[in-house]
Amino acid sequence: MTAVDLGIPVVRRTTDTSARPDTPFLVDRFGRVARDLRVSLIDKCNLRCTYCMPAEGLPWLKRAELLDTEEMVRLIRIAVEQLGVTDVRFTGGEPLLRQDLVDIIAATAQLPSGPRTSLTTNGINLDRFAAPLAQAGLHRVNVSLDTLDRATFRELTRRDRFDDVLAGLDAAKAAGLEPVKVNAVLLRGVNDAEACDLLRFCVERGYQLRFIEQMPLDPQHGWDRAQMITADEILDHLGREFDLTPHGAERGSAPAERWLVDGGPAVVGVIGSVTRPFCATCDRTRLTADGQLRSCLFSTTETDLRGPLRSGADDAELVRLWQETMWAKAAGHGVDDEGFAQPSRPMSAIGG
Repeated sequence: MTAVDLGIPVVRRTTDTSARPDTPFLVDRFGRVARDLRVSLIDKCNLRCTYCMPAEGLPWLKRAELLDTEEMVRLIRIAVEQLGVTDVRFTGGEPLLRQDLVDIIAATAQLPSGPRTSLTTNGINLDRFAAPLAQAGLHRVNVSLDTLDRATFRELTRRDRFDDVLAGLDAAKAAGLEPVKVNAVLLRGVNDAEACDLLRFCVERGYQLRFIEQMPLDPQHGWDRAQMITADEILDHLGREFDLTPHGAERGSAPAERWLVDGGPAVVGVIGSVTRPFCATCDRTRLTADGQLRSCLFSTTETDLRGPLRSGADDAELVRLWQETMWAKAAGHGVDDEGFAQPSRPMSAIGG
């Protein structure tokens, strides 16, 4: 395996919280409140998507570096019971590779406040896990699927697992993990001509499609803004075959702009993280598989929770660290700024 230098994120410096309001919630200096926790359970993945990682994979975290079941559940409990988190999204890497996944979800679902739970997966093995996950208390899933062409799927993912993803989608719907959402990234000259086919596929099967602009989170640092399919281009493609009207519901902190398809009830969303950033309403806080806290997907600094946790820190100390980290959150990710610096961690080590 060829080593890829992932770098070490800079540890966040102590933040001046003298102006922070006296509230337990995860407020920041711009009036936002983080209520959505994204938990990366593992950095490993069983696909090698070209826009995410090199063909040979990446240097994975060692088992001892990962939070164990008890540690992961403790931090989720603190977030929900003491910091006001209402939604918990489990991500990876590929979360279905984590052996204690069902146990973590069951423990989260059993918290007295009953947070809403969801999971983002590539769909491989979901046909086996969908029913147990639903029984454990998982509410819904997002499944990544960028193409409906088997050959293109193999080219994009470097794996011949297209049928497994389709089986996973069917199983998720059968298990009641709804709405089943499909995440798709369009790449210029690869699958950008499939926008309408993907939407038709989802509408016919009762899935909700979300197109996501490709983001600068690859370890190769090969992202090229000029090659990215923008939200405007996606909507232009879809508008050639479908009548799209803005969804009337309040968007709130949701990352996707939504449109009714041919008058509804089917809906399609577009997440324009680069060209239509939603930083002003962002309500997310992020925990990596190795216990690092991130205030933004594009953060270049992290707060270590694993170290204090393993050194005997009580809940009050972990709460303080979490609150300070979110208070220091930047106004936006700055992808369009001249001085933008891509995070040293790739997407697979951060969590979607």
